[in-house]
Amino acid sequence: MPTGRNEYHHGNLRAAILAEAQTMLSESGADGLSLREVARRTGVSHGAPRRHFPDRQALLSALVEQGYEQLGARIESALTSTSTSTSTSTSTSTSTGGFTARLTAFACAYVDFAQRNEELMILMLSSKTWPDAGHLIAANDRAFAPAVELLRQAAGTGDIATADADTVHMAVLALLHGLAFVAGHGLAGTKPTSDLVAGAVRALVEGIRPR
Repeated sequence: MPTGRNEYHHGNLRAAILAEAQTMLSESGADGLSLREVARRTGVSHGAPRRHFPDRQALLSALVEQGYEQLGARIESALTSTSTSTSTSTSTSTSTGGFTARLTAFACAYVDFAQRNEELMILMLSSKTWPDAGHLIAANDRAFAPAVELLRQAAGTGDIATADADTVHMAVLALLHGLAFVAGHGLAGTKPTSDLVAGAVRALVEGIRPR
């Protein structure tokens, strides 16, 4: 039984609990997650997590918020990197070639994150219907802000049709979720995920480009 002394052997107890909880989530899903078991595996007393998470729901909410922070960082990094690499060969980062490359980078970042964190993504997607989910919806909006800005800029430069922006946004989200499922469940055969994503994005861009 851990003692009061080693309850704080972690430099940051909250971060340690969240890290262990995310590992447990990937192993057994949300149904297998409990504060008591997280405490045991973290090496602290069973009451220690409640200093940061009053109940299991608070822990799940924190996992979701952390997940959106991680996803947002991946998306921003992918778009920034691609913008830098394409700026030397295109006049603007949202020219036709640049837009396709950046949308592909965004899609690859999302699909890769979803594949590596399947149970976390399930939790993140379901959290929008939870009571008092306002802060989680805000975390979602922050994570996707760079991608939303990419589409806004593309609409402004004429790379995509602007008649129904919401339809374009939904088409992109539907594509991402579909790609994540196909890639994550081996439905693409031996085709590399990067090739699957790139091909799907090219097809989508052709569909949303102004006629």
